[in-house]
Amino acid sequence: MSTTPTTPTTPTAPAVPALGAAGRPDAPRSAGGAAVTAVFVRLKLSLLRNGLRQSAGRKAAYIASLVFTLLFAALQLLGLIALRGNEHAPALVLTITAVLTLGWAVMPLFFSAGDETLDPTRLVMLPLRPAPLALSLLVASLIGIGSLFTLTLAAGSVVAVAHGTAAVVTGVVAAPLVLLVCVALSRAVAAANVRLLTSRRGRDLALLSGLFIAVGAQFVNLGVQKLSEPGGLRVLEPAADVLRWVPPASALDAVRAAGAGSYATAAAQLALTGAALALLVWWWQRSLTRLMTAPDGSTLQAATTPEKKPSGDGTGLARLLPPGRTGTVMERTLRYAWRDPKAKTGWVSALGIGLLLPVVYAVQGNGSPYAACWAAGLLGMQMYNQFGQDTSAFWIVAQTISSPRDAYLELRGRAMALAVVAVPYVTLVVVISSVLLGDWSAFPEALGVSLALLGAMLATGALASELFPYSIPQDSGFKNVAPGQAGLAWLSILGGMLAAALLCAPLLALVIWMHVAGAHAWLWLILPAGALYAWGITRLGLRLAAPRTAARLPEILAAVSKA
Repeated sequence: MSTTPTTPTTPTAPAVPALGAAGRPDAPRSAGGAAVTAVFVRLKLSLLRNGLRQSAGRKAAYIASLVFTLLFAALQLLGLIALRGNEHAPALVLTITAVLTLGWAVMPLFFSAGDETLDPTRLVMLPLRPAPLALSLLVASLIGIGSLFTLTLAAGSVVAVAHGTAAVVTGVVAAPLVLLVCVALSRAVAAANVRLLTSRRGRDLALLSGLFIAVGAQFVNLGVQKLSEPGGLRVLEPAADVLRWVPPASALDAVRAAGAGSYATAAAQLALTGAALALLVWWWQRSLTRLMTAPDGSTLQAATTPEKKPSGDGTGLARLLPPGRTGTVMERTLRYAWRDPKAKTGWVSALGIGLLLPVVYAVQGNGSPYAACWAAGLLGMQMYNQFGQDTSAFWIVAQTISSPRDAYLELRGRAMALAVVAVPYVTLVVVISSVLLGDWSAFPEALGVSLALLGAMLATGALASELFPYSIPQDSGFKNVAPGQAGLAWLSILGGMLAAALLCAPLLALVIWMHVAGAHAWLWLILPAGALYAWGITRLGLRLAAPRTAARLPEILAAVSKA
């Protein structure tokens, strides 16, 4: 005998009375809200205190981050105070506020695991209405390093643009508004995406935070260089004309407007920021209501889930790949790159930084089409530690390797999977670099050298995967080497990269000789020469690595399976 659970068709929030100061349903609503807020503030402080008690390392990291943040905030404050009276100070203040607000918006998407209070589903069983819950969470969220830094920056911005009593009074209102909008935006984004952030895809997204930081750092570097030039702050004026009406930057521009006597404009900008805060809180409350009343995937009937059609051979990606073991290995490698979090992080980082660096160099004016070698090198590094990337599942692959021929097909499939993505991507990067630099004459030689470097990386990567295999832990999103194997990882990567550079030396010597000899008309031959060299050196590396891989399978399996 079995029972079938019923699925609610129109979930509604239960009518739970607001908690009073003593937990009585008949207590005034305002007292209940104040009591709940006090409880959440104490809860946040308890979470911080108990988290620091877990280990001395965590306490040291928190204290170090606090000191660094306070030092950076103090320097920012001094810098903004020094800008007081500068005609372009309002433009800089508005731009910094907009960038800071963007950081608050995307922070929950990348660093949700660092703050458990970002997950409101932990409070589902509490008898709380969304309105007092949102208010309590908002107040509790003001406790933290980020809020302190934001408030310091807002206060410094007010000092930089405030002139006169009216501006100071407006600034007293504007600075807290900026902080509240930033915190409410962060919480609203977290609540709206909490299902994603607590899923496997959310963990994959968190692993990409390193790429986000790297890309953001490059843009910040470019911005600082532009602003450090004479009259650099003037370039911010067009952006400031737009940002002055975008909350919460509009609240800080209201300070400037009040100081200039434009009281109506200042009032409108403050009202706009207040309306944005109210809209964010309303969106947050709706997300909380949906999270606490609507069923998720775990409460729905299995019968309501449509059956997926089994994917057999000859469908989807398999139709585009070669037949036999080579195509099977290519499909497995590409699926790992798409589904495995750490493999995806490596691929996306290589693709992103490989394009970002040549573009940044070109924008700075010191670029070269040869900067595309970054893309070739970073993608070629994905060939290193091929067996370790399979983790403990490599034992299944090892069961299918019984001869050097099997090992060769396995390595060839992995190398071809990388080449299918890397060759067109490197070509695209060279094209973009040539367009930005306006130098098409160097295109053939730059692409030829880049392809040769890619081939050398594939060859040395196959050999390094056999010579220096190491395990990649899966229980941590930030550890890529198992304890005790760091030396193997360094030998694999650094040794392989040095060998790849030496392997490319003949082609580089040929390019240098042709430039010195003035044979510029024949430099186009470097492109076919580099492509043929890449194909030949890759094939040679696979041929050398295959018999050694087949003979050392037990040692490789033991190394990559080490906990």
